[in-house]
Amino acid sequence: MENIKNKNAWLKYTDEDLKEVEDFAGKYEDFISNSKTERECTTFLIAEAKDKGYEDLNDILKEDRKIKAGDKLYVNNMGKAFAMFVIGDSSLTDGMNILGSHIDCPRSDLKQNPLYEDGNFALFKTHYYGGIKKYQWVTTPLALHGVVVLKNGEKINVVIGEDESDPVFCFTDLPIHLSATQMGKKANEIVEGEDLNLLIGNIPCETEKYKYSVKDRVLNILKEKIGMEEEDFVSSEFEAVPAGRARDLGMDKSMIMGYGHDDRVCAYAGFSAIIHAENLKKTAVNLIVDKEEIGSVGATSMNSLFFENAVAEIINNMEEYNDLKLRRALANSKMISADVTAAFDPTFANVFEKNNSAYFGRGIAISKYTGARGKRGANDANPEFIAEIRRMMDDNGVTYQTAELGKVDQGGGGTISYILAAYNVHVLDAGVAVLSMHSPCEIISKADLFETYRAFKVFFKEA
Repeated sequence: MENIKNKNAWLKYTDEDLKEVEDFAGKYEDFISNSKTERECTTFLIAEAKDKGYEDLNDILKEDRKIKAGDKLYVNNMGKAFAMFVIGDSSLTDGMNILGSHIDCPRSDLKQNPLYEDGNFALFKTHYYGGIKKYQWVTTPLALHGVVVLKNGEKINVVIGEDESDPVFCFTDLPIHLSATQMGKKANEIVEGEDLNLLIGNIPCETEKYKYSVKDRVLNILKEKIGMEEEDFVSSEFEAVPAGRARDLGMDKSMIMGYGHDDRVCAYAGFSAIIHAENLKKTAVNLIVDKEEIGSVGATSMNSLFFENAVAEIINNMEEYNDLKLRRALANSKMISADVTAAFDPTFANVFEKNNSAYFGRGIAISKYTGARGKRGANDANPEFIAEIRRMMDDNGVTYQTAELGKVDQGGGGTISYILAAYNVHVLDAGVAVLSMHSPCEIISKADLFETYRAFKVFFKEA
Protein backbone atom coordinates (compact mmCIF):
# COMPACT_ATOMS: atom_id res chain seq x y z
CA MET A 1 0.00 0.00 0.00
CA GLU A 2 1.17 3.53 -0.74
CA ASN A 3 2.55 5.32 2.31
CA ILE A 4 -0.54 6.97 3.78
CA LYS A 5 1.49 9.96 4.96
CA ASN A 6 2.35 10.82 1.35
CA LYS A 7 -1.16 10.74 -0.11
CA ASN A 8 -2.75 14.03 -1.09
CA ALA A 9 -6.40 14.11 -2.10
CA TRP A 10 -6.01 17.16 -4.33
CA LEU A 11 -3.70 15.25 -6.69
CA LYS A 12 -6.30 12.60 -7.52
CA TYR A 13 -9.21 14.92 -8.34
CA THR A 14 -10.45 15.32 -11.90
CA ASP A 15 -12.11 18.56 -13.04
CA GLU A 16 -15.46 16.96 -12.31
CA ASP A 17 -14.28 15.95 -8.83
CA LEU A 18 -13.08 19.48 -8.13
CA LYS A 19 -16.50 20.86 -9.01
CA GLU A 20 -18.11 18.41 -6.58
CA VAL A 21 -15.62 19.38 -3.87
CA GLU A 22 -16.42 23.07 -4.37
CA ASP A 23 -20.19 22.50 -4.43
CA PHE A 24 -20.04 20.50 -1.20
CA ALA A 25 -17.79 23.08 0.47
CA GLY A 26 -20.17 25.87 -0.54
CA LYS A 27 -23.15 24.13 1.06
CA TYR A 28 -21.13 23.50 4.18
CA GLU A 29 -20.07 27.15 4.38
CA ASP A 30 -23.74 28.16 4.21
CA PHE A 31 -24.52 25.71 7.00
CA ILE A 32 -21.94 26.92 9.52
CA SER A 33 -22.58 30.56 8.60
CA ASN A 34 -26.29 30.26 9.38
CA SER A 35 -26.20 27.67 12.20
CA LYS A 36 -24.11 28.98 15.08
CA THR A 37 -25.88 27.37 18.02
CA GLU A 38 -26.99 23.83 18.82
CA ARG A 39 -30.62 24.85 18.40
CA GLU A 40 -29.97 26.41 15.00
CA CYS A 41 -28.02 23.36 13.80
CA THR A 42 -30.75 20.99 14.95
CA THR A 43 -33.55 23.06 13.42
CA PHE A 44 -31.77 23.33 10.07
CA LEU A 45 -30.69 19.70 9.78
CA ILE A 46 -34.03 18.25 10.87
CA ALA A 47 -35.81 20.44 8.32
CA GLU A 48 -33.42 19.12 5.65
CA ALA A 49 -33.99 15.55 6.85
CA LYS A 50 -37.77 15.93 6.67
CA ASP A 51 -37.41 17.27 3.15
CA LYS A 52 -35.52 14.05 2.29
CA GLY A 53 -38.30 11.84 3.64
CA TYR A 54 -37.31 11.33 7.28
CA GLU A 55 -40.18 10.99 9.73
CA ASP A 56 -40.38 11.81 13.44
CA LEU A 57 -40.21 8.57 15.43
CA ASN A 58 -42.68 9.99 17.96
CA ASP A 59 -45.28 10.54 15.23
CA ILE A 60 -44.88 6.93 14.05
CA LEU A 61 -45.29 5.63 17.61
CA LYS A 62 -48.37 7.79 18.26
CA GLU A 63 -49.98 6.52 15.06
CA ASP A 64 -49.06 2.94 15.99
CA ARG A 65 -47.40 2.34 12.62
CA LYS A 66 -44.92 -0.49 12.16
CA ILE A 67 -41.33 0.41 11.30
CA LYS A 68 -39.80 -1.65 8.49
CA ALA A 69 -36.56 -1.95 6.52
CA GLY A 70 -35.85 1.15 4.45
CA ASP A 71 -37.71 3.52 6.77
CA LYS A 72 -35.98 6.79 7.59
CA LEU A 73 -36.56 8.17 11.09
CA TYR A 74 -35.32 10.97 13.29
CA VAL A 75 -35.60 11.70 17.00
CA ASN A 76 -35.33 15.28 18.29
CA ASN A 77 -33.82 15.65 21.76
CA MET A 78 -34.98 18.97 23.27
CA GLY A 79 -34.11 20.88 20.10
CA LYS A 80 -30.37 20.64 20.80
CA ALA A 81 -29.45 17.10 19.73
CA PHE A 82 -30.96 14.44 17.50
CA ALA A 83 -30.50 11.05 15.91
CA MET A 84 -31.28 9.82 12.38
CA PHE A 85 -31.95 6.17 11.55
CA VAL A 86 -32.08 4.36 8.22
CA ILE A 87 -33.51 0.94 9.06
CA GLY A 88 -31.57 -1.97 7.55
CA ASP A 89 -32.70 -5.42 6.46
CA SER A 90 -31.30 -7.24 9.48
CA SER A 91 -32.64 -7.08 13.04
CA LEU A 92 -31.38 -4.26 15.24
CA THR A 93 -30.02 -6.94 17.57
CA ASP A 94 -27.42 -7.66 14.86
CA GLY A 95 -26.04 -4.20 15.55
CA MET A 96 -25.97 -0.78 13.91
CA ASN A 97 -23.41 1.34 12.10
CA ILE A 98 -23.29 4.49 14.21
CA LEU A 99 -21.69 7.82 13.40
CA GLY A 100 -21.49 10.18 16.38
CA SER A 101 -20.57 13.88 16.37
CA HIS A 102 -21.34 17.01 18.38
CA ILE A 103 -22.65 20.46 17.50
CA ASP A 104 -21.77 22.50 20.59
CA CYS A 105 -18.81 24.84 20.19
CA PRO A 106 -16.68 27.08 22.44
CA ARG A 107 -18.28 30.49 23.01
CA SER A 108 -19.48 32.80 25.80
CA ASP A 109 -22.96 32.49 27.32
CA LEU A 110 -24.80 35.34 29.01
CA LYS A 111 -25.13 34.91 32.75
CA GLN A 112 -28.59 34.59 34.34
CA ASN A 113 -28.50 38.22 35.48
CA PRO A 114 -26.23 39.67 32.79
CA LEU A 115 -27.16 43.32 32.24
CA TYR A 116 -25.40 46.11 34.14
CA GLU A 117 -24.16 49.67 33.69
CA ASP A 118 -20.70 51.05 34.48
CA GLY A 119 -18.69 54.01 33.18
CA ASN A 120 -21.58 55.15 30.95
CA PHE A 121 -21.59 51.78 29.21
CA ALA A 122 -24.18 49.02 29.21
CA LEU A 123 -22.61 45.55 29.33
CA PHE A 124 -23.52 41.89 29.60
CA LYS A 125 -21.74 39.58 32.04
CA THR A 126 -20.79 36.28 30.40
CA HIS A 127 -19.51 32.84 31.34
CA TYR A 128 -17.31 31.20 28.71
CA TYR A 129 -18.25 27.71 27.50
CA GLY A 130 -15.64 25.08 26.68
CA GLY A 131 -11.89 25.41 26.37
CA ILE A 132 -10.84 28.76 24.93
CA LYS A 133 -7.84 31.06 24.93
CA LYS A 134 -9.71 34.03 26.35
CA TYR A 135 -7.33 36.60 24.88
CA GLN A 136 -8.32 35.48 21.35
CA TRP A 137 -11.91 36.60 21.85
CA VAL A 138 -11.40 40.26 22.81
CA THR A 139 -12.02 42.97 20.18
CA THR A 140 -13.59 40.35 17.90
CA PRO A 141 -16.98 41.25 16.37
CA LEU A 142 -19.56 39.05 18.06
CA ALA A 143 -23.21 38.30 17.42
CA LEU A 144 -25.88 37.23 19.89
CA HIS A 145 -27.83 34.07 19.05
CA GLY A 146 -30.36 32.60 21.40
CA VAL A 147 -33.84 31.98 22.65
CA VAL A 148 -36.00 33.67 25.27
CA VAL A 149 -38.79 31.71 26.92
CA LEU A 150 -41.40 33.92 28.59
CA LYS A 151 -43.32 32.87 31.70
CA ASN A 152 -46.37 32.14 29.54
CA GLY A 153 -44.31 29.60 27.56
CA GLU A 154 -43.87 31.76 24.46
CA LYS A 155 -40.51 31.13 22.83
CA ILE A 156 -38.68 33.94 21.02
CA ASN A 157 -35.71 33.19 18.78
CA VAL A 158 -33.12 35.95 18.63
CA VAL A 159 -30.23 36.67 16.25
CA ILE A 160 -28.51 40.06 16.43
CA GLY A 161 -25.28 40.80 14.60
CA GLU A 162 -25.43 38.71 11.42
CA ASP A 163 -27.34 41.01 9.08
CA GLU A 164 -25.34 43.87 7.57
CA SER A 165 -27.76 46.35 9.15
CA ASP A 166 -27.34 44.79 12.61
CA PRO A 167 -24.97 46.05 15.28
CA VAL A 168 -22.27 43.72 16.57
CA PHE A 169 -20.86 43.40 20.09
CA CYS A 170 -17.40 42.79 21.57
CA PHE A 171 -15.24 42.20 24.62
CA THR A 172 -12.87 45.12 25.11
CA ASP A 173 -9.11 45.01 25.69
CA LEU A 174 -6.51 47.38 27.11
CA PRO A 175 -4.62 49.66 24.73
CA ILE A 176 -0.95 48.75 24.40
CA HIS A 177 -0.14 52.10 26.07
CA LEU A 178 -1.63 50.85 29.38
CA SER A 179 -0.62 47.20 29.21
CA ALA A 180 2.64 47.10 31.14
CA THR A 181 1.17 44.91 33.90
CA GLN A 182 -1.07 42.90 31.58
CA MET A 183 1.77 42.00 29.20
CA GLY A 184 3.76 40.52 32.08
CA LYS A 185 1.05 37.97 32.90
CA LYS A 186 0.82 34.38 31.76
CA ALA A 187 -1.29 33.86 28.63
CA ASN A 188 -4.11 32.28 30.64
CA GLU A 189 -4.23 35.33 32.91
CA ILE A 190 -3.99 38.15 30.34
CA VAL A 191 -7.78 38.20 30.15
CA GLU A 192 -9.70 36.83 33.14
CA GLY A 193 -13.05 35.10 32.72
CA GLU A 194 -14.83 37.85 34.63
CA ASP A 195 -13.31 40.41 32.24
CA LEU A 196 -15.26 38.98 29.29
CA ASN A 197 -17.98 41.64 29.57
CA LEU A 198 -19.89 42.22 26.36
CA LEU A 199 -20.12 45.88 25.34
CA ILE A 200 -23.69 46.58 24.20
CA GLY A 201 -24.57 50.27 24.58
CA ASN A 202 -23.56 53.83 25.40
CA ILE A 203 -26.51 56.24 24.88
CA PRO A 204 -28.36 57.16 28.09
CA CYS A 205 -32.07 57.86 28.43
CA GLU A 206 -34.07 59.69 31.08
CA THR A 207 -36.22 57.60 33.41
CA GLU A 208 -38.33 58.25 36.49
CA LYS A 209 -35.80 56.49 38.69
CA TYR A 210 -32.56 57.74 37.11
CA LYS A 211 -31.78 60.96 35.32
CA TYR A 212 -29.61 59.12 32.82
CA SER A 213 -29.48 55.36 32.31
CA VAL A 214 -27.73 53.51 29.51
CA LYS A 215 -28.98 50.21 30.93
CA ASP A 216 -32.62 51.32 30.74
CA ARG A 217 -32.18 52.41 27.14
CA VAL A 218 -30.95 48.89 26.31
CA LEU A 219 -33.92 47.40 28.16
CA ASN A 220 -36.26 49.63 26.14
CA ILE A 221 -34.67 48.36 22.92
CA LEU A 222 -35.01 44.73 24.04
CA LYS A 223 -38.65 45.33 24.93
CA GLU A 224 -39.37 47.02 21.62
CA LYS A 225 -37.41 44.68 19.34
CA ILE A 226 -37.78 41.33 21.12
CA GLY A 227 -40.62 41.72 23.61
CA MET A 228 -38.61 40.71 26.68
CA GLU A 229 -38.23 42.24 30.12
CA GLU A 230 -35.08 42.15 32.26
CA GLU A 231 -36.49 39.32 34.38
CA ASP A 232 -36.80 37.17 31.24
CA PHE A 233 -33.02 36.73 31.08
CA VAL A 234 -33.44 34.05 33.75
CA SER A 235 -35.26 31.81 31.25
CA SER A 236 -33.17 32.72 28.22
CA GLU A 237 -30.23 31.15 26.46
CA PHE A 238 -27.96 33.62 24.68
CA GLU A 239 -24.63 32.70 23.08
CA ALA A 240 -22.05 35.28 22.03
CA VAL A 241 -20.42 33.91 18.88
CA PRO A 242 -18.21 35.35 16.12
CA ALA A 243 -20.25 37.43 13.71
CA GLY A 244 -20.15 36.99 9.95
CA ARG A 245 -19.92 34.25 7.37
CA ALA A 246 -17.38 31.51 6.86
CA ARG A 247 -15.03 32.39 4.00
CA ASP A 248 -12.75 30.69 1.51
CA LEU A 249 -9.12 30.97 2.62
CA GLY A 250 -5.99 31.09 0.49
CA MET A 251 -5.11 32.29 -3.00
CA ASP A 252 -6.23 28.91 -4.30
CA LYS A 253 -9.42 28.93 -2.19
CA SER A 254 -8.47 25.48 -0.90
CA MET A 255 -9.43 26.13 2.72
CA ILE A 256 -12.36 27.44 4.77
CA MET A 257 -12.04 29.84 7.69
CA GLY A 258 -15.03 30.09 9.99
CA TYR A 259 -16.49 29.61 13.43
CA GLY A 260 -17.51 26.16 14.66
CA HIS A 261 -15.63 23.64 12.51
CA ASP A 262 -15.14 21.73 15.77
CA ASP A 263 -17.28 19.72 15.44
CA ARG A 264 -19.94 20.92 13.02
CA VAL A 265 -17.73 19.93 10.10
CA CYS A 266 -18.09 16.25 11.07
CA ALA A 267 -21.76 16.68 11.93
CA TYR A 268 -22.47 18.09 8.48
CA ALA A 269 -20.41 15.44 6.71
CA GLY A 270 -22.21 12.70 8.64
CA PHE A 271 -25.62 14.21 7.94
CA SER A 272 -24.83 14.48 4.23
CA ALA A 273 -23.60 10.88 4.19
CA ILE A 274 -26.66 9.30 5.80
CA ILE A 275 -28.97 11.24 3.48
CA HIS A 276 -27.56 9.05 0.67
CA ALA A 277 -27.72 5.79 2.63
CA GLU A 278 -30.19 3.23 1.28
CA ASN A 279 -30.59 -0.51 0.71
CA LEU A 280 -28.63 -1.24 3.88
CA LYS A 281 -28.01 -4.57 5.54
CA LYS A 282 -27.47 -3.01 8.97
CA THR A 283 -29.30 0.00 10.34
CA ALA A 284 -27.37 3.25 9.91
CA VAL A 285 -27.45 5.86 12.65
CA ASN A 286 -26.28 9.46 12.52
CA LEU A 287 -26.10 10.66 16.12
CA ILE A 288 -25.56 14.38 16.77
CA VAL A 289 -25.21 15.49 20.39
CA ASP A 290 -24.60 18.51 22.60
CA LYS A 291 -22.34 19.34 25.56
CA GLU A 292 -19.19 17.53 24.36
CA GLU A 293 -17.07 20.61 24.94
CA ILE A 294 -17.92 20.62 28.67
CA GLY A 295 -17.56 16.91 29.37
CA SER A 296 -20.68 15.36 27.81
CA VAL A 297 -22.93 16.10 30.76
CA GLY A 298 -26.65 16.85 30.76
CA ALA A 299 -29.83 15.64 29.06
CA THR A 300 -28.74 16.56 25.53
CA SER A 301 -25.26 15.06 25.84
CA MET A 302 -23.94 11.64 24.81
CA ASN A 303 -24.05 10.60 28.45
CA SER A 304 -27.83 10.93 28.60
CA LEU A 305 -30.13 7.95 27.96
CA PHE A 306 -31.65 9.66 24.91
CA PHE A 307 -30.03 7.41 22.31
CA GLU A 308 -30.50 4.23 24.30
CA ASN A 309 -34.20 5.07 24.78
CA ALA A 310 -34.68 5.75 21.07
CA VAL A 311 -33.18 2.39 20.11
CA ALA A 312 -35.41 0.68 22.69
CA GLU A 313 -38.50 2.32 21.18
CA ILE A 314 -37.58 1.14 17.68
CA ILE A 315 -36.96 -2.42 18.85
CA ASN A 316 -40.24 -2.40 20.75
CA ASN A 317 -42.07 -1.27 17.61
CA MET A 318 -40.49 -3.83 15.30
CA GLU A 319 -40.53 -6.94 17.49
CA GLU A 320 -41.21 -8.14 21.00
CA TYR A 321 -38.99 -6.09 23.30
CA ASN A 322 -36.74 -7.14 26.11
CA ASP A 323 -33.71 -5.51 27.68
CA LEU A 324 -31.35 -8.18 26.37
CA LYS A 325 -32.25 -7.27 22.78
CA LEU A 326 -31.34 -3.66 23.47
CA ARG A 327 -28.01 -4.69 24.99
CA ARG A 328 -27.25 -6.93 22.00
CA ALA A 329 -28.19 -4.17 19.53
CA LEU A 330 -25.65 -1.86 21.16
CA ALA A 331 -22.90 -4.42 21.78
CA ASN A 332 -23.04 -5.69 18.17
CA SER A 333 -22.73 -2.17 16.77
CA LYS A 334 -19.76 -0.39 15.23
CA MET A 335 -19.13 3.30 15.61
CA ILE A 336 -17.05 6.11 14.21
CA SER A 337 -16.72 8.88 16.74
CA ALA A 338 -16.67 11.71 14.22
CA ASP A 339 -14.63 14.49 15.75
CA VAL A 340 -11.85 16.77 14.60
CA THR A 341 -8.15 16.59 15.39
CA ALA A 342 -5.37 19.16 15.37
CA ALA A 343 -3.75 19.76 11.98
CA PHE A 344 0.03 20.07 11.74
CA ASP A 345 0.97 23.74 11.83
CA PRO A 346 4.53 24.49 10.64
CA THR A 347 4.54 27.74 12.60
CA PHE A 348 4.18 25.73 15.83
CA ALA A 349 5.91 22.54 14.72
CA ASN A 350 7.53 22.00 18.12
CA VAL A 351 4.26 20.70 19.67
CA PHE A 352 3.64 18.13 16.92
CA GLU A 353 5.28 14.75 16.28
CA LYS A 354 5.51 14.90 12.51
CA ASN A 355 5.17 11.20 11.79
CA ASN A 356 1.90 11.03 13.73
CA SER A 357 0.22 14.28 12.82
CA ALA A 358 -2.68 15.10 10.50
CA TYR A 359 -1.87 17.22 7.45
CA PHE A 360 -4.14 19.37 5.31
CA GLY A 361 -5.16 17.74 2.05
CA ARG A 362 -4.43 14.18 3.11
CA GLY A 363 -8.01 13.20 3.84
CA ILE A 364 -9.91 12.04 6.88
CA ALA A 365 -7.71 11.62 9.95
CA ILE A 366 -8.04 8.31 11.80
CA SER A 367 -7.02 8.41 15.46
CA LYS A 368 -6.57 5.08 17.21
CA TYR A 369 -6.80 6.93 20.52
CA THR A 370 -7.39 10.40 21.87
CA GLY A 371 -6.95 11.40 25.51
CA ALA A 372 -4.11 13.30 27.12
CA ARG A 373 -0.81 12.52 28.83
CA GLY A 374 -0.73 8.77 28.96
CA LYS A 375 -4.00 8.34 27.01
CA ARG A 376 -6.09 9.52 29.95
CA GLY A 377 -9.77 9.63 28.97
CA ALA A 378 -9.11 7.80 25.70
CA ASN A 379 -10.91 5.11 23.83
CA ASP A 380 -8.11 3.00 22.33
CA ALA A 381 -9.58 1.32 19.25
CA ASN A 382 -8.95 -2.36 18.57
CA PRO A 383 -6.66 -3.09 15.61
CA GLU A 384 -9.21 -5.56 14.18
CA PHE A 385 -11.70 -2.72 13.73
CA ILE A 386 -9.04 -0.37 12.35
CA ALA A 387 -8.09 -3.01 9.77
CA GLU A 388 -11.73 -3.25 8.71
CA ILE A 389 -11.94 0.52 8.29
CA ARG A 390 -8.67 0.54 6.32
CA ARG A 391 -10.01 -2.07 3.94
CA MET A 392 -13.22 -0.12 3.36
CA MET A 393 -11.37 3.12 2.70
CA ASP A 394 -8.82 1.53 0.34
CA ASP A 395 -11.43 -0.47 -1.57
CA ASN A 396 -13.42 2.70 -2.21
CA GLY A 397 -10.56 5.07 -2.99
CA VAL A 398 -11.03 7.26 0.08
CA THR A 399 -7.94 9.25 1.03
CA TYR A 400 -7.14 8.91 4.73
CA GLN A 401 -4.30 9.42 7.17
CA THR A 402 -3.53 8.52 10.79
CA ALA A 403 -2.98 11.06 13.54
CA GLU A 404 -2.79 11.87 17.21
CA LEU A 405 -3.40 15.22 18.86
CA GLY A 406 0.11 16.61 19.33
CA LYS A 407 3.15 15.42 21.27
CA VAL A 408 2.54 13.13 24.22
CA ASP A 409 3.24 15.64 27.00
CA GLN A 410 1.89 18.74 25.26
CA GLY A 411 -1.81 18.21 25.95
CA GLY A 412 -4.45 16.28 24.06
CA GLY A 413 -8.22 16.10 23.95
CA GLY A 414 -11.24 13.85 24.22
CA THR A 415 -14.32 12.86 22.24
CA ILE A 416 -17.58 10.97 22.87
CA SER A 417 -15.99 7.67 21.82
CA TYR A 418 -15.44 6.30 25.33
CA ILE A 419 -19.14 6.72 26.16
CA LEU A 420 -20.40 4.40 23.40
CA ALA A 421 -17.46 2.07 24.03
CA ALA A 422 -18.98 1.42 27.45
CA TYR A 423 -21.68 -0.61 25.67
CA ASN A 424 -18.90 -2.86 24.33
CA VAL A 425 -19.13 -1.20 20.93
CA HIS A 426 -16.20 -1.14 18.49
CA VAL A 427 -15.36 2.60 18.29
CA LEU A 428 -12.79 4.53 16.25
CA ASP A 429 -12.15 8.27 16.29
CA ALA A 430 -11.96 9.84 12.85
CA GLY A 431 -12.60 13.28 11.41
CA VAL A 432 -11.27 16.46 9.83
CA ALA A 433 -7.97 18.10 10.79
CA VAL A 434 -8.37 21.70 12.03
CA LEU A 435 -5.94 24.62 12.36
CA SER A 436 -6.41 27.13 15.20
CA MET A 437 -8.92 24.85 16.94
CA HIS A 438 -11.23 26.52 19.50
CA SER A 439 -10.36 29.99 18.25
CA PRO A 440 -13.05 32.37 16.92
CA CYS A 441 -12.02 31.44 13.37
CA GLU A 442 -10.89 27.86 12.77
CA ILE A 443 -9.52 26.56 9.45
CA ILE A 444 -10.07 23.34 7.51
CA SER A 445 -9.16 21.93 4.09
CA LYS A 446 -11.97 21.50 1.56
CA ALA A 447 -10.37 18.24 0.40
CA ASP A 448 -10.40 16.84 3.94
CA LEU A 449 -14.04 17.84 4.33
CA PHE A 450 -14.97 16.04 1.12
CA GLU A 451 -12.94 12.91 1.87
CA THR A 452 -14.53 12.73 5.32
CA TYR A 453 -17.98 12.86 3.75
CA ARG A 454 -16.95 10.08 1.34
CA ALA A 455 -15.55 8.00 4.20
CA PHE A 456 -18.78 8.28 6.19
CA LYS A 457 -20.83 7.17 3.18
CA VAL A 458 -18.65 4.08 2.83
CA PHE A 459 -18.95 3.31 6.55
CA PHE A 460 -22.74 3.39 6.49
CA LYS A 461 -22.84 1.12 3.47
CA GLU A 462 -20.15 -1.45 4.21
CA ALA A 463 -19.39 -1.70 7.93
